[in-house]
Amino acid sequence: MRWTGKVLGAGIGFLFGKWAGLALGLFLGNLFDRSLDRMQSKGPQVQGKAMQNTFSKVTFWVMGKLCRADGVVSEQQINQARSIMERLRLSEDQRLEAMRLFNEGKQSDFDIVPPLMELKQVIGRRITLAQFFLELQLQTAYADGQLGSGERQILQTICRILGINKIQFEFIRQRTVAQQNFSNYQRHSRQKSSADQLNDAYGVLGISADINDIELKKVYRRLMSQHHPDKMAVNGLPAEMQDLAKARTQEIQHAYDLIKKSRRKGG
Repeated sequence: MRWTGKVLGAGIGFLFGKWAGLALGLFLGNLFDRSLDRMQSKGPQVQGKAMQNTFSKVTFWVMGKLCRADGVVSEQQINQARSIMERLRLSEDQRLEAMRLFNEGKQSDFDIVPPLMELKQVIGRRITLAQFFLELQLQTAYADGQLGSGERQILQTICRILGINKIQFEFIRQRTVAQQNFSNYQRHSRQKSSADQLNDAYGVLGISADINDIELKKVYRRLMSQHHPDKMAVNGLPAEMQDLAKARTQEIQHAYDLIKKSRRKGG
């Protein structure tokens, strides 16, 4: 409970109006304290909304920029962006707004630095959100199966502004490639050998095949905790993007289950 307004109100009221002034000052001070409490309680909600709106806007702007990065708009990358929009289950108005932002980002004169600076300002030190943003952009960049020089420059700009170092970038990049390969295997299981699938499963977790069972479980639990939709929501991930975080945890779970199954068989 806040007392500042009550104490000041009572003191000033008593000074000018003795006991009657004290009572009036106490009453007015109480109203002031309650009003201040309500304003502060709304503060985090307002900040959270601003963060979510910025995260969504910058996501689609940068996706558009990546599609135009090497001079030619890749159909696979456009389809990837559309796929992400579908997975977000946007309303018609939200989908149209996402496409508008995406098309703005595709313009050759669109500068992604100011939006990225704004994103950095609202997410602060929430490195999990920064890394999740990078993962989304990597998925778009790799939709056509390769990473061009223009795309790499944009990704480097993202990392520089959001505070992701080269080692972290390379780790996330390799994990994203493995994740996409693993997801493709889940949809087209006959197109990959079990050995390749297992190798991608290790890649999804960002580990090597010689890791012991204890460390494997630690990595699995840490990744599940980092990408849990509820935790991402607390960190400011927009509600419509929490399904993507859920899909990420499902991929982590599938990869871990495959590795455990292989080890039980002695593979």
